[in-house]
Amino acid sequence: MEFEKEAKLYAHEVKREGGEDILYFNFNGSSYPPSIADFPEVMEMTVDALIENPNVSRIVFVTEKNYNYGFKETNYLLEIASLYVFFLKQEEVLSHKKLVTFDESFFPKRYNNLFSFLYMFKKDPVASYYELRRIMINERVIFQRLNGESKIDEGNYLKLLERIFGFVENMKVIRDSLPYLSNYTLGGRGVYSKIFQPDIIPNFTFTRLVGGFPTDAEIVDQYEISTDDFDISNVAILKKKDESKLFYHLSPPESTLTEEENSLLNLARVVLIEHQPKAEEFTNVDRTRKVFFNISKDLIRDLAQTKNIKLDYINLMKLSAILVRHTIGFGLVEVLLKDKNIQDVSLNAPISQTPIYVRHQDYDECTTNILPSREDADSWAAKFRMISGRPLDEANPILDTQLEIDNLRARIAIIQEPLSPEGLAYSIRRHRESPWTLPLFIENKMLNPLAAGLLSFLIDGARTILIAGTRSSGKTSLLGSLMLEINPNSRIITVEDSLELPVEALRALNYDILRMKVRSALLKSGAEVSADDGIRTSLRLGDSSLIVGEVRSVEAKALYEAMRVGALANVVAGTIHGASPYGVFDRVVNDLEVPATSFKATDVIAVANPIKSADGLHSWRRLLQVSEVKKHWKEDPQKEGGFSDLMKYIVEKDELEASDALINGESDVIKDIASKVKGWAGNWDAVYDNILLRSKIKNEIVKVAKSSGKEEILEAKFNVLSNHAFHRISDEVINEVGLPLGDQVFPKWQKWLNNEIKKFKE
Repeated sequence: MEFEKEAKLYAHEVKREGGEDILYFNFNGSSYPPSIADFPEVMEMTVDALIENPNVSRIVFVTEKNYNYGFKETNYLLEIASLYVFFLKQEEVLSHKKLVTFDESFFPKRYNNLFSFLYMFKKDPVASYYELRRIMINERVIFQRLNGESKIDEGNYLKLLERIFGFVENMKVIRDSLPYLSNYTLGGRGVYSKIFQPDIIPNFTFTRLVGGFPTDAEIVDQYEISTDDFDISNVAILKKKDESKLFYHLSPPESTLTEEENSLLNLARVVLIEHQPKAEEFTNVDRTRKVFFNISKDLIRDLAQTKNIKLDYINLMKLSAILVRHTIGFGLVEVLLKDKNIQDVSLNAPISQTPIYVRHQDYDECTTNILPSREDADSWAAKFRMISGRPLDEANPILDTQLEIDNLRARIAIIQEPLSPEGLAYSIRRHRESPWTLPLFIENKMLNPLAAGLLSFLIDGARTILIAGTRSSGKTSLLGSLMLEINPNSRIITVEDSLELPVEALRALNYDILRMKVRSALLKSGAEVSADDGIRTSLRLGDSSLIVGEVRSVEAKALYEAMRVGALANVVAGTIHGASPYGVFDRVVNDLEVPATSFKATDVIAVANPIKSADGLHSWRRLLQVSEVKKHWKEDPQKEGGFSDLMKYIVEKDELEASDALINGESDVIKDIASKVKGWAGNWDAVYDNILLRSKIKNEIVKVAKSSGKEEILEAKFNVLSNHAFHRISDEVINEVGLPLGDQVFPKWQKWLNNEIKKFKE
């Protein structure tokens, strides 16, 4: 909120926003900051305003930086306001009848004492508490000296004091102050700094940021988020007493700005708002942001010169980045998404009353110190509508889209009324800047080396693979890692309704890849092609591997057409929700109405799901099962032995273990792959040797990355180089001995790896 220029200093008004009443005070031009903790006059004027407006749940003091006091602090002051009115009007503590029973001579002193108490009560309740206690002690001494009617009179007065004191000592502000009163001196306000900690909100944003650490919190971890030298944020992971969920405390550059810097940003924001990008400009987010960043730099530099404010290059760049973030960008959500440890960001309705939650790769779900505003949430929704070209309104209360800023990629799901009766809510899935690889998954224990070798073998064997699991199980990440196992000589077509697969990264690695974006299953109509039409179209685009982002609806039938057509020549793979092979069968056949016989086109189902610790506080992503789908069954693969595990997760070992079917050569899928390779047909030892060879290579990359400190060899670029070297060396060995035997291929590949590591060191 912004006050009109002619608004009086210290004027206040109440606004209804986001389902709550907010009390705004104008402190522009004040000679002192609006600190309730430091200044008794600020506390008093706030209590006076709350006496008039008892339904307020938040207080905002408007200056160059807005000081926001949340529900807890407001409740302290509301209780003071309520008790003040109660003492004066209902208890009538200053009335003659309450202060005197018989002896009129007592009235002036008693009136002055209680008047002094009430005068102090609104501006310093702790001091008034001690003052009232002092008065009671003195009156008890007097009571002991008196007799007759005077003693009765004094006794009645003491009862009034004790009644008032009973209310005061049970106030929340007094109870919560007690732990900090050991060194208290009358009139000292240090105690209030412990319980009145405002969120400082720059005027260029409405989102609140709680600056101080929560009380009774210990630091678990600290680190920096840094993408540029001028845009550095600090993160502290805190453990709060009696809470199992950890606290994610973000300190972005916005929280450390000076008054001059805030003033510059406020002025620049007013200018930039008049030049907001048009809808068509949001189709190229990166280009638009670069243009506005350059405009912001020039604007802030000119404003600084006009105001005689000195800005060095780093601060100019910092302020420009902040300005872009809070005008055409997505505010502090962008800062969160720059944290590589963040997997998910949740903004729940009612959005202005609920902190943002994040899922951290090391600390699971955490509460943050960020409280988004309805204004910012509405602004972000409008931008996502423009970026996606899709509606978000009462008739279409769901929007699935994506955000791409530089290397940052995220999937965005938004819901609103009537589906979300309390307003907008967001669920944001952050994607890794670089694709996951099988070595990375080995390092993170998502799977073990043998599983990596098996999956690599199946991809080279051009099988049809479904990756199943629940939400946040790592399905799409695993699918992306398998795409890197496809030979770059092969063309790849991806079909997605929300762009999550690492297509740009593969394209940068010289993959021949075509992306198709189709209509979401949640949309009934629109300009985009339906998913099933997209899949059918892919079959007419030439010989290609087909990767489907997620099988959700009617496109399942088209996918199985593709599987039947392409299974013998190219990889066909996708993700699907399901907790087991039979769960996938049940979803595909019974929910998505694919004929049971068509389901046999599935060769392999890999099931990924999170596992939890015994205390329920921790979870880890794991590949739990790799099963092949046999072809002999007719109606129910579960009853007729249609599923055969190749690998199964053993919880005691926390890893996958090969089944007897895999070890003993009883896998129909692998034998079918072998039957088409010279030297492998009927030679299970040679086939299994190749799986073990791939496993050994993937594991060696992980071991060398750890021993050499060259973590970059776990990434996609080196993964592609390694695969190329593996295939080249295998071809050389085949020409020499007829088969790509592991004991021949691995030493040569290892020599190649060592040479590559030397290049890194040089």
